[in-house]
Amino acid sequence: MRYDAFLLVSFGGPERPEDVLPFLANVTRGRGVPPERLAEVAEHYLSLGGVSPINAQCRELLDAVRAEFTVAGIDLPVYWGNRNWHPLLDDTVATMHRDGVRRALAFVTSPYGSYSSCRQYLDDIANARATPGGDPPVIDKIRHYHDDPGFLAPHADAVRAAVSAVDADRLVFTAHSIPASMAATAGPHGGRYEAQLREAAGLVAAAAAPGLGWDLVWQSRSGPPRVAWLEPDVNDHLAALAGAGTKAVVVSPIGFISDHLEVIWDLDTEAAATAKQLGLRFARAATPGADPRFAAMVRRLVQERLAGTGPAGRLGAVPVWDTCPVGCCRPRGS
Repeated sequence: MRYDAFLLVSFGGPERPEDVLPFLANVTRGRGVPPERLAEVAEHYLSLGGVSPINAQCRELLDAVRAEFTVAGIDLPVYWGNRNWHPLLDDTVATMHRDGVRRALAFVTSPYGSYSSCRQYLDDIANARATPGGDPPVIDKIRHYHDDPGFLAPHADAVRAAVSAVDADRLVFTAHSIPASMAATAGPHGGRYEAQLREAAGLVAAAAAPGLGWDLVWQSRSGPPRVAWLEPDVNDHLAALAGAGTKAVVVSPIGFISDHLEVIWDLDTEAAATAKQLGLRFARAATPGADPRFAAMVRRLVQERLAGTGPAGRLGAVPVWDTCPVGCCRPRGS
């Protein structure tokens, strides 16, 4: 397949205090989130200076990917568009159109399959292409990469270091909780989000701490209490571990590629405080960020699509594909 541009698609985040509430309004648009809840989350951002690290991390990753492209002789201009904050995806696709881009390959900063972590990004891309003004570029999304060595190896190294630092006797992997109904419809046959996460966690645990027991738990729930979300929450699980005699725990945010607010607040702040209250030694393993192996993975995934070779170099068994099946990860009834 011939492509003439590369597009990084991410979640986005505020970069100054006055951005925080408008950003949160974008994130929660149409979801009926009460103003008091928005104000509570805004305080989390403001406690960190009103700046989410995710945009800076995207810039760092883009620099590393450009360097990888140069060394590999990949002559593709690089663009970047976010779902919820500047540079917004709609604006970026319009720029690509003006620049004469005909077909682009998009890398999304989520390795997993579910409505919010995959299908919604496909919808975002489709909506950005639907703006008036002629013939927009075709944009193809790169496949899931939850079991790629370039994603797993940095996680494993981080877990290994954290386990050594606190002499951990338990390993806890976390990912963003989603509604149970969304988890049930993830992938063409349901359950894909949990299956991919469990596979990634198992591969990292086997590489980094094969003698250590591990669990997959959830964080960052944001829905109303009446709606069932994936459980247990990481804080509840830490309490259960302490009650069962665990002395030291490493938490690895396997659901994330970089340290944005859900990692810094929910783990480094809240979960760390929970562990301290429980008397648990606690360490949070790092995320890949712009690790050279992760940037090299992005380059390899681009080369894979340019050559038309199909998914390769995977360590897991959960199926992946270049093009998501029609209707995959759609909520029931949609």
